[in-house]
Amino acid sequence: MLYISLRQLEYVVAVAHAGSLTVAAQQVNVSQPALSVAVTQVETHLGRKLFLRRKGVPVMLTGFGRLFLADAEALLADAARMEDPGALGRRRLARITLGIFEDLAPTYLAPLLRRLREAFPDVEIRTRVASFETLAEAVPAGQIDLALTYDLGLDASFRRELYALVTPQAWLAPDDPLAGRDEIGLAELAGRPLILSDQGLSIRHMLGLFRSRGLTPLVAHRAASVEVMRSLAANGEGVGISYTNPAGAVSYDGRPLARVPIADAEAKEPIVLVHCGDQPAPLAEIRAAVLATAVQGPAGQSAG
Repeated sequence: MLYISLRQLEYVVAVAHAGSLTVAAQQVNVSQPALSVAVTQVETHLGRKLFLRRKGVPVMLTGFGRLFLADAEALLADAARMEDPGALGRRRLARITLGIFEDLAPTYLAPLLRRLREAFPDVEIRTRVASFETLAEAVPAGQIDLALTYDLGLDASFRRELYALVTPQAWLAPDDPLAGRDEIGLAELAGRPLILSDQGLSIRHMLGLFRSRGLTPLVAHRAASVEVMRSLAANGEGVGISYTNPAGAVSYDGRPLARVPIADAEAKEPIVLVHCGDQPAPLAEIRAAVLATAVQGPAGQSAG
């Protein structure tokens, strides 16, 4: 609980600058007795004298009063800035939070962060790696300014801009008969044991792709991460399918691994940069800088 009000701080600052209770009372448009009572209340709460008040001489600050005055002026200046919407916007835009879907983060986050910090050295850029559901809640709530994610589970309140269009990859053991192919169709995978992500939106989307073509897929494993999926595939547990396409042909456990793109055009999935609400100029510039990084794009991903 705050026991000293901003108004009381204004009175203390006015007396310190005027050197007179009477003059200070005129400046802040309050009666001299009321001003005197307010200053006394502050001193009583602090248990220390702020001023030396003697008849016939100007009111003078004590040593403690000088220290208190500096803090009071700083606090009042901050309060004044809080009342200025323009100042609040400028301070807010000096710091942004970039959200990124957790499967995309290993590929995109560090390069994006490096490029943005080079382009906007005066902006504090925070990052948050999260699930689909968390991003979908945090962006409208203002906890995340911009988010890079797949276009899954987002309603019409989100503003989207295409970052990249990615092709799903089939992950297989090198001795799998399909491993040497240039591409594979969903129909060829429907009868194989599949390893899919255990993310709710992700697995529903993938199953929907098969079912839209009248196919009934066989799900052997639901993997908690792309690397778990790749390890299971490398060890012959089935065919992994993911949009995330990390570099390298060896799983975390050191097993060789093959990847083959899935050819179905309708299986391609957009990665989008999303936000909600108006975009003031600095954020719009940062958004444009993020989108510009998609021109080259990480290895294995095609820009849209």
